Amino acid sequence: MSYRQQRARLGELFTVFGNAIAAASAVSHGRQPAAGDLRGLGIDPEQFRRISRF
Repeated sequence: MSYRQQRARLGELFTVFGNAIAAASAVSHGRQPAAGDLRGLGIDPEQFRRISRF
């Protein structure tokens, strides 16, 4: 794996962690996470909206 590929993978890792932190923060504050953050985590935003609370 070249140096450029390693840096790209590291950048992708930070992006995924950033999306996870943003989505978790929104949920903990009772808000809907941004669609882009959910998509970055592999979650369909429409399906996420259908989740209801108990």
